[in-house]
Amino acid sequence: MANRSKINVNNKIRAREVRVIGSDGTQLGVLPIQKALNTAAEGGLDLVEVAPNSTPPVCKIMDFGRFKYEETKKRQEAKKKQSSFQMKEIKVRPKTGDHDLETKVGHIKKFIGKKNKVKVTCMFRGREITLSALGRELLARVAEETADVATVEQMPKFEGRTMFIILAPK
Repeated sequence: MANRSKINVNNKIRAREVRVIGSDGTQLGVLPIQKALNTAAEGGLDLVEVAPNSTPPVCKIMDFGRFKYEETKKRQEAKKKQSSFQMKEIKVRPKTGDHDLETKVGHIKKFIGKKNKVKVTCMFRGREITLSALGRELLARVAEETADVATVEQMPKFEGRTMFIILAPK
């Protein structure tokens, strides 16, 4: 019921007979299309097909402009309730110092507070790849320090020369 092209109104209705619902919600019964159109025109309203797939199609007498407006409002309200998030990334190295790590954890908490997911990446350069245990401990420490605001969505995982963990808001 989103586009005007999908909703048949007045003379666009192709059925011979339609089940008509009055503007106040009362059932007027199955009427020939011309009589239904005349009934709607008497009240200065439109005949709108609300259930085209039923037999006979169900039409309602209403103000089509107002109907379109309310449909738009419903769609906007539904869109508002959708949650959207971004994936933020924080990069660390296996030998990242304690103070630097505290700063990065502060950034992670700020991102999580804004309902974003955070990908913490531990990069290994050259021979640092032998320190993969150190990198795993580092990521576990980050997960532990952010446990009050975030949950681990994906456990530490290796991809090439990087190891990463994904944190999501609680």
